[in-house]
Amino acid sequence: MGVMEIIGIAGSVSLLAGWRLYLCIFATGIAMRMEVLPLPEHLAALDALANPWVMGIAGIAALAEFLADKVMWFDSAWDAVHSVVRPVGGALLALAIIDPADPAVQIVAFVLGGGAAFAAHAGKAGARGVVNTSPEPVSNVAVSTVEDIATAGLLWTAFEYPYVAGAIALVLLAITVWLVLTARRMIRRLFARPAGEGGQPPP
Repeated sequence: MGVMEIIGIAGSVSLLAGWRLYLCIFATGIAMRMEVLPLPEHLAALDALANPWVMGIAGIAALAEFLADKVMWFDSAWDAVHSVVRPVGGALLALAIIDPADPAVQIVAFVLGGGAAFAAHAGKAGARGVVNTSPEPVSNVAVSTVEDIATAGLLWTAFEYPYVAGAIALVLLAITVWLVLTARRMIRRLFARPAGEGGQPPP
């Protein structure tokens, strides 16, 4: 496996961890135990994700996140609590994927992996905050379900076709930037108040 493919996998997994950290851990562990996802020797460090205890805890957490993410405003509270957990988890996953032989590369992987997860988390949290302003609760459930399916599908694709993992990471990054900018515009629009002459609110 080439360096760029490995970096692509690390970037994809880190970004997806910013959306669904526990699902990333649980789905990868399941695929390993069922031998659906045979990893190259270089990624042997990820075998820890197939540990029954790790899978059990990740599975319970993934179920809790699945349910919490469907409840209006509770999902934003869940995101707020995970503002640190997801970036750290993304950083550790990137650390497990990148070559452990070079400490300098490991540090870069940890920093970039955490940054990628935080960026994805920020985009998700901002977008969900905007969705929560909608009076239609179905919108919340629909967006959350799309995130679940997209995370599982993109995670499988990144491992199954490592040569496209870099492209997946770039697409995820573009989506993240778009979500952040869209959420920012929507939030500013929601809190903007029309002002009259002299910058004072109209009577």
